[in-house]
Amino acid sequence: MRISSIHFKKLDWVLIFSAVLISAFGLAGIWSTSLAKGDFSNFIKQLIFFGVGFSIMILISFFDYRILRNNPYLILVLYFLSLALLAGLQFFAPIIRGTRGWYKIGFITLDPIEIAKIILIILLAKYFSVRHVEMYKLRHILISGLYVILPSALIFIKPDLGGAMILWLMWIGVLLVSGIKLKHFLILFISFCIVAGFAYGFVLEPYQKERITAFLFPYDVLGSSWSQTQTKISIGSGRIFGEGLGQGSQVQYGFLPEPHTDFIFSVISQEWGFIGVLVFFILYLVLIWRILKIAIESDSNFPRLFAVGFAIVLISQFLFNIGMNLVLLPVVGIYLPFVSYGGSGLISNFISLGILQSIRATKYN
Repeated sequence: MRISSIHFKKLDWVLIFSAVLISAFGLAGIWSTSLAKGDFSNFIKQLIFFGVGFSIMILISFFDYRILRNNPYLILVLYFLSLALLAGLQFFAPIIRGTRGWYKIGFITLDPIEIAKIILIILLAKYFSVRHVEMYKLRHILISGLYVILPSALIFIKPDLGGAMILWLMWIGVLLVSGIKLKHFLILFISFCIVAGFAYGFVLEPYQKERITAFLFPYDVLGSSWSQTQTKISIGSGRIFGEGLGQGSQVQYGFLPEPHTDFIFSVISQEWGFIGVLVFFILYLVLIWRILKIAIESDSNFPRLFAVGFAIVLISQFLFNIGMNLVLLPVVGIYLPFVSYGGSGLISNFISLGILQSIRATKYN
């Protein structure tokens, strides 16, 4: 009992409370969308996912994160396991909304992308932590890029363009923190532009191209630009104080598509208004600040790079999702961390927070 109380004092409770309050915004939004449908199963499941994720976070905080840092073969086994799960989608996952994106286990669906994100952050943190003084060598960029190419290619053919983009942004962010040369970064940037152009012309599915053209030319308000039109109406209708919980007209009358996942920020904006969104943004800033604080205070490169990698993933997903809702970016199917409906994402993010808590607790041992 004494050990437990000492351990809990070592945890970053500001980080925990900010994540909990952000999740509360998500639960409120999902409750509102459930009210509109007259079916609260999504809200109940998300509440269960939250409880499970929070419990796992606390449990992982008791483990020593150095088990991961000191066992490169364990990391490789987990990495290849994540690749197997991603590849298995093409053979064992049911077709849901036209894609084999999730494993279905009873009433629960499992998205292996979320597992792959955590494992890839751990792998890159390990790889760069022992090679940071050699980052001037191009081969380390190429080898680390190969680790990212394999899962991102499997995610892309899922098809999930947004998920693949997040992995690449995380890799580039970790490279920058690790000390990549400017000329190498410019080479990567030019390469990405070439690959992006090729992908748009020959690889992207028609509906993915339609999302991009709808973003560039948002004139078909009753067709391809419907989502963008409804999000603007939802966000604009919130004004200062919002229309009230469960009172958002675009949600309750069924105009807003995917209100519990991609466009849940529009639900929050309409129901909570500018004041609620401001509080929401502040909570996210606090969350990122506490994660980066753990990175800054870490006494070695592995925990520092893990914390930075996870922060980059959260920031990327946050900016892309908010950008989609504000019609500043095309719709690419990126969820809002801790907020959008989905057990895989919510639990995986709490697992990452658990590793961060372990890093912090170990530091004060």
